[in-house]
Amino acid sequence: MATGGDSMMTGNSPPHTLLLRTADQSVLDPARLLDVFAAQRRQLCDDLRSLSPEQWSAPTRCPGWSVQDTVRHLGDVTVAVAPDPGDRMFDVTAGFDPRTTPRHWLAASTGESPADTLDRLVATTEKSLAVARDRLARDDRFDVVLPYGPMDWTVQALHVLWDSWLHERDIFLPLGVNRPTNPETTSCATAYGLFIAAAVAQKFGAQAHQRLELGGDGGGVFEVVADESVTLTATPAATRVESAAPPAAEVTDALAGRGSATVLDGVPDESRTALTVLATFFTTPAE
Repeated sequence: MATGGDSMMTGNSPPHTLLLRTADQSVLDPARLLDVFAAQRRQLCDDLRSLSPEQWSAPTRCPGWSVQDTVRHLGDVTVAVAPDPGDRMFDVTAGFDPRTTPRHWLAASTGESPADTLDRLVATTEKSLAVARDRLARDDRFDVVLPYGPMDWTVQALHVLWDSWLHERDIFLPLGVNRPTNPETTSCATAYGLFIAAAVAQKFGAQAHQRLELGGDGGGVFEVVADESVTLTATPAATRVESAAPPAAEVTDALAGRGSATVLDGVPDESRTALTVLATFFTTPAE
């Protein structure tokens, strides 16, 4: 599906609506998206450099994975920012299962030192960003296959940003490290988290029709509509939302099977059930 060039969020300008659709063009600014990903990933790499050997071996929110295992995974998946035409890295019909496939990918980096893991992550990030930006400059657009179907490759870059945002929290929250939250990154992750949750739910026969007003960094208004297709409209707040609304970051965690789903208690039962299908899948052991 082609992706339009309307602005997402640029510099100090007011936030713009992000529109994601499974059956039509999505509207985002892919160049800005790559900038957001680059900033998030470079800050993550800088913070990882300060970890002690004990912290590299510490457990994360990913069951059975240490900090290094999680960073090894990020190195594996970063190539998906700049996929080739017809890429099927995340295609469930080709055997991708988010509960098991990433563990198989880790076999290639068994025995890697933390320093080598970090060097690989940095190198893969910069190479993938360079390839992706070159493609945008040439207006080279094509579809790849995501867990819910074919989408423009730039939406897969958003998928990788969401994955990176989640794993950053998987690493640092258990370590008790207080790190600042980037509102723009969180808003993008929240929008995609809702979108993929609704799209996967639809594959399981559940539908979400819900308008969410979320608070905290990255808050704003997020509306998901699922009928024959799924549409997600995200209108980020211009400033941090100080209210009793559920924090965007906590909602995004819950949608991916992290944290408590009680953060969605105010959502009507039908939509709440649909939006938690992905979390249930993630936390159900593969047979």
